[in-house]
Amino acid sequence: MMNFRQRMGWIGVGLYLLASVAVVYYVFEIDQTYNRLTLEHVERVAQEQQPLAGDNAPTAASSGPPSSSSSSSASLPTWTQSLKTHLLLLPFWVWVTIFLVPYLQVFLFLYSCTRADPKTVGYCILPICLAVLCNRHQTFAKASNQISRLQLIDT
Repeated sequence: MMNFRQRMGWIGVGLYLLASVAVVYYVFEIDQTYNRLTLEHVERVAQEQQPLAGDNAPTAASSGPPSSSSSSSASLPTWTQSLKTHLLLLPFWVWVTIFLVPYLQVFLFLYSCTRADPKTVGYCILPICLAVLCNRHQTFAKASNQISRLQLIDT
């Protein structure tokens, strides 16, 4: 017979997986819309730059340096555009790590809530797992030091 924590764990796992499917569907739906909007934006920018390319041709009458106008300041990227550019240049495995590790940690925590033994809840979470492993190692080292001291005293 399952207790309340286990039932809530299974409900949490089901809702988490359902929400994951909804997010993946939403991301791919947004991706199609984003692709369409991006294509429209690229076409619009290309049409705007074609007439400007003919206007910027240097003439013999202009001997001085070009003056800074609002068009040159408009071409500078903002910090958000710069950040987006740098983030999009990250390799695929970095993006997988950024999103998959926390996703799996939450999933494994919810899955561990379905276990019958409440002491094992949370062992799947990486910081807790590392803390338990380090604590076991320290306990083992302390015990082995005590045993070696006892052997020195006994002899």
